[in-house]
Amino acid sequence: MATRPNIRPQTFFRIRYAALALVVAILIGTIGFTLIEQWSVGESLYVTVQTLTTVGYGDIPPHSSMGRAWAVFVMLIGAGGVALAVSTIVQSVVQSELVATFGQHRLTRRMSKMHDHYIICGSGRVGSHLIRDLAGSNQPFVVIENNAQVAAEFSQRGITVLVADATLEETLREVGVDRARGLAACLPNDADNVYVVLTARDLNPNLRIVARAAEEQAEAKLLRAGANHVVAPTIIGGHRIAVALTKPAVSEFMDSITANELGLGFEQVEVDSASHLVGQELRATPIRSELDIVIISIRRQDGQIIFNPAADCKIESGDILIAIGQMESLTRLSQMARGIS
Repeated sequence: MATRPNIRPQTFFRIRYAALALVVAILIGTIGFTLIEQWSVGESLYVTVQTLTTVGYGDIPPHSSMGRAWAVFVMLIGAGGVALAVSTIVQSVVQSELVATFGQHRLTRRMSKMHDHYIICGSGRVGSHLIRDLAGSNQPFVVIENNAQVAAEFSQRGITVLVADATLEETLREVGVDRARGLAACLPNDADNVYVVLTARDLNPNLRIVARAAEEQAEAKLLRAGANHVVAPTIIGGHRIAVALTKPAVSEFMDSITANELGLGFEQVEVDSASHLVGQELRATPIRSELDIVIISIRRQDGQIIFNPAADCKIESGDILIAIGQMESLTRLSQMARGIS
């Protein structure tokens, strides 16, 4: 898919200076003819442009010797200036097109190699925070953004961005939706998010899809379209305000975790069959005693959720542990769960 190329700063400066040189040549010629031939500014500008473009003098030629000498001078500096300006502009535009084409080819190759990655549709207020979090956790992801200027800012930070319309099927195919692990529909318009969810679910039935809802009534539509989970920032914001107002200690604790002030984090850890944690009771594992991690809940493979599991609760293969603790400890727990000693 073709994307709108971005003109690099170096190319922009070259074009600007070339155009400035042309304007200066026209200005010098106009002033000279006005002073020497006593023409009006309009006539002087007209003759200067005739001279620079080598059209010739058909109606207003310079009459005095000084005027002709000045015309020769304008021809000499102007012809070279015009040629330089035209060649610089053409070269810069062509070079920019080539750079954009090669850059698009590299981007396409990079995206074709991505597997188990995340797709972020839209990089607005919600999408930008999601991008920051995924980049901070070193998760593989690609962003779809239709604003070339915004996309260029993310690209300069080393983030893989495709400038395209996320609602189009070919766009989702290009970012490897069939090989992706999850997709976040963060477009500002609910109708566009519904269309993205519908298309993505059709292309990948096993894809984990989380959608943003600007309006509360859009939540049901997004779920019917195939979203696994819907986030309504306005509703969440209202709940957070209520908690902050009525339960300030709880709000401050949650804010501390979100801002990483305490060095704590939440993590979901899936227990592999090869892990030595399988078959053990929680109290017999080093999860609490050594790693100082609190298991908030366990989700079994059959969907059963055990909240605040007891010390004698046994860990089974396929369990998903919802844990809170220091990030380093959570990393070690994840390794244990995968059978990595």
